[in-house]
Amino acid sequence: MNYDYIIAGAGAAGLSLLYSLLQDSELNKSNILVVDKDTKQQNDRTWCFWEREASHFESIVNHEWKTLEFKTEEFKRQFELEEYSYKMIRGIDFYEFVLAFAQKFDNVTFCYESIISIDCDKEKAKLITENGEYKANYVFNSTPIFNPEITAENSLLQHFEGWEIETKQPVFDEKVGTLMDFSLSQENGATFMYVLPTSSTKALVEYTLFSPKLLDKETYKTALKNYIKDDLKIEEFEITHEEFGVIPMSLAKFEPSPKNKDRIVNIGTAGGYTKASSGYTFQFVQTHTKLMIEALKQGKSPVVSPSFREKMFHWYDKTVLDVMLTKKMTGKEIFSIMFKKLNPEKILAFLGNQSTFWQEIKTMNSVPLIPFVSSGIKQFFSKN
Repeated sequence: MNYDYIIAGAGAAGLSLLYSLLQDSELNKSNILVVDKDTKQQNDRTWCFWEREASHFESIVNHEWKTLEFKTEEFKRQFELEEYSYKMIRGIDFYEFVLAFAQKFDNVTFCYESIISIDCDKEKAKLITENGEYKANYVFNSTPIFNPEITAENSLLQHFEGWEIETKQPVFDEKVGTLMDFSLSQENGATFMYVLPTSSTKALVEYTLFSPKLLDKETYKTALKNYIKDDLKIEEFEITHEEFGVIPMSLAKFEPSPKNKDRIVNIGTAGGYTKASSGYTFQFVQTHTKLMIEALKQGKSPVVSPSFREKMFHWYDKTVLDVMLTKKMTGKEIFSIMFKKLNPEKILAFLGNQSTFWQEIKTMNSVPLIPFVSSGIKQFFSKN
């Protein structure tokens, strides 16, 4: 069967695109097929991000914070957000919100099958599953089918286990979120905790690492238990939700479209919209989605080429990642220096690709010159 658009993968990128297509009065009459082997009925992840204004997902924001803190064993900085709000969206709320909206449209079809391949010719894109073949004007792909090779030489993995815990007595300040607590052993790579309270008795506590390889499953659990007991001083608690995830932070080149396959559009991590230096993805997906929608409305190809500014931020990211990969500096050292010397909200703007050129100069001047210059020159001339 032929469709206008096929969305391969119903995660953050795929469902954000679906929602935006259906929100647009010019595009919401298109025949759309969404293909994923998962029915998205599990709360499998949590997205945290910062933004200046309310987005169209504001109604499903689980909690937001205007006060954040950064910690090491020697240094603590708590800061108020003036421009931004730091927000949390639970995966299950996002899935249910978009899927419920999509049910209003007869022109949207969901297919729960494993994807085998995606290809195209000049006229149509083609997606093959275990049960059939589907064609469309464009396939928007968020699967790893076209991903470059991820190795220990070109990538770090951001891997994490998070527990949502509940206590009997009030122990949390729900107005203050811990963005990074580096007061942990760094033997396995850049290692920190998030602590994001959603009430006086509930919080998401997440053990996060940037390293070349994953740890033994019990190591994550032991680290969380010890931190909750020794650092948060909580003896009794109930785990109400658990999640585990792995995000590539890579120097490898993720293409917006596979070579010579212009009717296939890579989105999300597959399209290079996971920030190489931090692993943040959700807000970059929203920005990319807006650009694709604008292109489709103008009758143009939704394969969006990065702007000059986006290329600059990509270079910044690769430079920071190269510094960590080559062990010139640790992630803890880099972030500690930045949070000691800079306005934290300007750091968030830099990490969100929203800083000004002069803010970027200040950011670069805040860190040691030699390791960043050598990595910066190396990445400037890199083919990736």
